[in-house]
Amino acid sequence: MKKNDFKNLKVKKIEELKKTVSAKKLELMKLLSNKASKAEKNLKKGRNLKKEIAQILTLVREKKL
Repeated sequence: MKKNDFKNLKVKKIEELKKTVSAKKLELMKLLSNKASKAEKNLKKGRNLKKEIAQILTLVREKKL
C-alpha cells in the first residue's frame, strides 16, 4: 500500500474501513484459490494483501481507542 493510499484510509470512518477489510479478505480468498490452481503468477500479491488487511485493522483499533 502506498503512503497516499494509507493517508486516505486514515480519514475514513470505522464502518468504511471494515467494508474495505471485508473486500480485501474476499480478494485474498479468490487469490489463494487461483494460486492453488496455478492460475495466479504473482505469488507476492497474497503477502501484500495480508499486509494491507493488517494495516487497516490496526487503523480500526487505533480509532476505537
